[in-house]
Amino acid sequence: MKKNMGSTDRLIRLSVAAIIAILFFTGKITGTMGIVLLVLAVVFVLTSFLNFCPLYLPFGISTHRKDKS
Repeated sequence: MKKNMGSTDRLIRLSVAAIIAILFFTGKITGTMGIVLLVLAVVFVLTSFLNFCPLYLPFGISTHRKDKS
């Protein structure tokens, strides 16, 4: 897998995931919507740690800064 996520993108995803998790575990979001958002938060955390987002591939998006060679 080629990296396609930059550090700002990763930070935003981790922040959103943390907010969703806090809201879910404090009972602010519940039910089906809470579970769906919690799954989305888990996906955000996984993609952040892998530096790779599969949804970026079909659109040719990359927020990863290219190394200067």
